[in-house]
Amino acid sequence: MTDILLRNDAAGIATLTMNSPSNLNALSDAMLAALQAQFDALANDTEIKVVILQGAGKVFCAGHDLKEMTRGRQADDGGRAYFHDLFTRCAAVMQSITALPQPVIAKAHGIATAAGCQLVATCDLALAATGTRFGVNGVNIGLFCSTPMVALTRNVPRKQAFEMLTTGAFIDATRAAEIGLINQAVEPEVLDAATTKMAELLASKMNGVLAIGKQAFYTQMQMGLADAYAYTGDVITANIMMRDTEEGIAAFLEKRAPNW
Repeated sequence: MTDILLRNDAAGIATLTMNSPSNLNALSDAMLAALQAQFDALANDTEIKVVILQGAGKVFCAGHDLKEMTRGRQADDGGRAYFHDLFTRCAAVMQSITALPQPVIAKAHGIATAAGCQLVATCDLALAATGTRFGVNGVNIGLFCSTPMVALTRNVPRKQAFEMLTTGAFIDATRAAEIGLINQAVEPEVLDAATTKMAELLASKMNGVLAIGKQAFYTQMQMGLADAYAYTGDVITANIMMRDTEEGIAAFLEKRAPNW
């Protein structure tokens, strides 16, 4: 049986490949479990500085597995307990991405729909091949994308997010970059190289500094202005006291590469 999620580590970069092209890399029970297990492992992996998330086959991710969800309705309660558990597990996976010390880069192609679009929006950075389509299109089958909305509205301006959610219309990678859902839209033939270039740039930074910054980034976003400045003042003070930061500053002043 083929592994539903593949992992390859190289030069401090872990690449996770959702490997279920037969169902368009849907976030099935098995896929969610595999993603959660890998994110749990990565949270404690000090050798990995950056994570890339991609999909095998023709698409990135088509959201939840509707066939599997239909089977869940066969329970005595009509599936209520199963569905609540499913969306809770999916939310846990999304929150694990944000909680990871490493930046996570989504590398999207083909389509990223519903919970697949949620996955792109949740990742810290995202690149996509031109021609990739993004949508929170559950409304088209009578299921408003309430949980994907959480990640979408934290990336995309309100009116653009509401339009996507209520019309179910797709946007292309160029438009996704314009409204902030992704960082870059690049030609398909350079998607691999562009993603690797970004990952290598991040991986070149001082050990631990990205983890400090990522945690502070998401924490201060939930605070009022004064609390955010007080909190980040403590963070940057602790950061500047680190020996490697002292070396980084000295190297800059002396016009040489830091000895990290």
